[in-house]
Amino acid sequence: MTTRTAARTPIAALAFGPRQPLLTAAVFLVTLACGIAQLVHRPLYEFVVRDASRIDEGQWYRLLTGMMFQDGRSSGLIWNLLLLAVFGTVAERVFGRRRWLILYFGCGWFGQFMSYVWLNPVGAGNSMCVAGLIGGLATMVLVASHRYGVTLPVQLRILASAVPVLAVVDTILHDNHGLPCLLGMALGFLLLPHPERS
Repeated sequence: MTTRTAARTPIAALAFGPRQPLLTAAVFLVTLACGIAQLVHRPLYEFVVRDASRIDEGQWYRLLTGMMFQDGRSSGLIWNLLLLAVFGTVAERVFGRRRWLILYFGCGWFGQFMSYVWLNPVGAGNSMCVAGLIGGLATMVLVASHRYGVTLPVQLRILASAVPVLAVVDTILHDNHGLPCLLGMALGFLLLPHPERS
């Protein structure tokens, strides 16, 4: 395949998915609604947070609800929604909706589970879901030249190369975003879109 420089924006050359990020918008609105409900009715958080002791008692649903509510209250909600809006939109354009769902919820659930059994037994937030999207996008950037013949800006390639290093350091520091990001990179490689089929 002939190498070509990414025109206009880097994502334009790798946009195999839909133009409208409807899935990102839907998940954004659900997460926003959950966040507002949590802020309005503070006791709600105690019923939905990832809590290892409660999960051990059989409340496994917390591994799912932990992805929709925020342990950072209003600041956590705003920050995580901003990350979702940016990286969710880009990932939906690049990977398409089905692959987006796998990356977002697969990595998010994996992060919740690993946090429960090892890293951080109590908490909540969709940031681990977004970490999976970031991992998938990093993989796309790293293979774009070889697989798609698209030469992306060197700054973007440097950032993508830093993602796995930062994810490993994050895990060593016992934070719970590194493992979902690494899984996102692996899944991103497996889910790379085929331009001829898109």
